[in-house]
Parts: sequence; structure tokens; C-alpha cells
Amino acid sequence: MTFEVIRQQLPLFEEDGRAAATDDSRGRDLYYLPDLPEEDPYAAGHRTCAGCGPAIQYRWVLKAAGRDTAVAGPTGCMYVANSTYLCTPYTVPWAHTPIASGGSFTSGMAAGYEALIRKGRHPGPYPNIIVMAGDGSAADIGIGSISGALYRNHDALFVCYDNECYANTGIQTSPTTPYAGMTTFTPFGRAIPEGKKLPPKNLAKMMAEGHPHCYVATTSVGYPIDLMNKTRKGLNHVGAAFLHCYTPCQKGWVYQTSMTVELGRRAVESGLWPVWEYDPAERAYHYFHPPVQRPVTDYLAMQGRFGHMLPEHVATTQVAANRNWEAIGMDVPAQLRDLEDPGRHQRLKDEEYSMPVNRGIGA
Repeated sequence: MTFEVIRQQLPLFEEDGRAAATDDSRGRDLYYLPDLPEEDPYAAGHRTCAGCGPAIQYRWVLKAAGRDTAVAGPTGCMYVANSTYLCTPYTVPWAHTPIASGGSFTSGMAAGYEALIRKGRHPGPYPNIIVMAGDGSAADIGIGSISGALYRNHDALFVCYDNECYANTGIQTSPTTPYAGMTTFTPFGRAIPEGKKLPPKNLAKMMAEGHPHCYVATTSVGYPIDLMNKTRKGLNHVGAAFLHCYTPCQKGWVYQTSMTVELGRRAVESGLWPVWEYDPAERAYHYFHPPVQRPVTDYLAMQGRFGHMLPEHVATTQVAANRNWEAIGMDVPAQLRDLEDPGRHQRLKDEEYSMPVNRGIGA
């Protein structure tokens, strides 16, 4: 006898006017969200750093998913910080996998649950199956297994929490480290004054273009309702889904710990982290247009990892941001066009520090 596999359908949260999705006059700082789930499958008491962006992402993703969830976590920051001495903060089933095996392990878990339900050995419904991998795993060492799982269309949500470096092992560069981002493997000096010479890998677009039958989206810890809704959309989608989340890292980026969520907004408002979702039914991209368009210096100045940048490096970053604005269908203001000229940033070179770390919100 074969039993039907019943899948969960999670309702979306009201998003209008919340979580920095609008300008200051309409509730940018509206944090009180009383209709969110009270349950926290990611409990307090873990050992992540103060201001940890991935920990914020973990909590909101699992809050959106709920208790009928099974999680896999490849080696990375959130494995090391969350599973010491046989103790974890998860109140749902969780398994550690090798850094390259997040996709393959999750494929087996998804196929296994379907088989158990069909054979009547699991009462159902089909659980929300999630793997959350850092950029080192999802964009580098484990990208093959995740791509294979997406291609085979296993019914699971694959999340990349992107802190733009191998933070767990000492802040080494990763494929998503931005241009000029200083890491232990990309130090700046006379030979290479910008530090990292290459732009970041466009992981989410690779996943969407390479697996057009999958739901794919980008999001940021600066937009909690957007993050939680896209988590639920990915879980509601029957088949594979991929979510690429921007998660600042205080340890590797060097910023004030209270600025994590603000950085999550500024990355989007400066054009350096486009937020969008890909609808496989329409095979179309839907882009979020932030209400504020900032110069990249409003973002760079908050972080010590960019403190070495010279005018030409800042201008190069502004060029990349302006191309992103064009790619998502937004006009580039004349002010931002002007900042493509290194001469507009000459004052940075004349000051004691080329890009002083900003200690407040207003850069």
C-alpha cells in the first residue's frame, strides 16, 4: 500500500511598510512585529560572536519554517559555534555534514522522508527540509553537490548564509569576498594595493540560470520579513529552492556589533547586493527597488576591511554598484554617476585614513 506525501503550506507575512522596505517616513525602524511566530527552533545560548549575521539569519529562517522541520548544517561558522560538546541550540532535528556534502546529504534526507511516508513508516506531513551552508560550502567547496541536488529537484530549501569569507578558520577569502575586501589571503600592500582584485561570484544568478525549474531568491538580514517570506516561498515550492542571504560578519568585517542589520540594509541601498526572486513558473526575475540609493562610501566606511581603499578602488566599486542598479531596472542618479570618477574621492587619500571606520549610522 502506498501513502500520499502531504506537504505543508506556510502562509506569508504582511510586508508593506516594514523592515526597511520603505523610506524613513513610512516605518523604516518598525521592529515590533507581533504577528510573527513565538516559537524559536533556534534557541538562545549558542556561542556565535556578538552581532553575528548568520545567527540572525538562522533564527529567522527557522522561526519561519516552524517546528516540523529537519535541518542539515555543513561545516562552517554555524557548525563550530553551535555544536560544541554534544550540545546544540536547535530544538528540531539537525545533522552536521562535511563541508562539501550539504547537497548530497540533504538529497538523501529528502528522498528518505518521501520513501518513509509512502511506505507508511512516517505519519507525515513531509517536513520542511533545509540545509544552511556558508559561502565557503555553497559557493566553493560544496557547490557541486548543491547544484546536483537542485538539478535533481529534491524537495528541500538550500540556503547560503553569505558572510563573504571563510570566517570560521581565520577570515580567508572566499568566492563571494567583494572586490578590495581585505582578508588574511588578500592583504593589501605595494604590489596589490586593493587587496582582492576579483569581483565576487554571482552565486544566486548561477543557480537560477543553471536550474531554471527551481525557486531562487536573494535576501538580507536587513529585511527580516522579506527573509522569512522567501523562506516560506522556498519551502512551499514543490521541488528544490535556493536562498542566498547576505549575513554580515563582525569578526571578519570589523564594524560595531550593533550595526549588523543596518549593514544588511546599506548593502542593498548602495547597489552592492541586489534583492530579487526568480519565479520558475514565469521564468522571470522580480527585483526589489530600495527607496534609498546611497553612494557606496555610505556602506564601505562602516567596515574596517575596506579601510585601505584608495580613490580608484572606491570608484571601481561605485561602477559595479551602478551596473547593478541598471541590471535591476533602476535609474542611476547623476550624483552616483559622478562618483565613478576617482577624482571625486581624492579627499579620502588626503585624510589620515583613506576610509575611516564609521562609528555611527550616518556615514
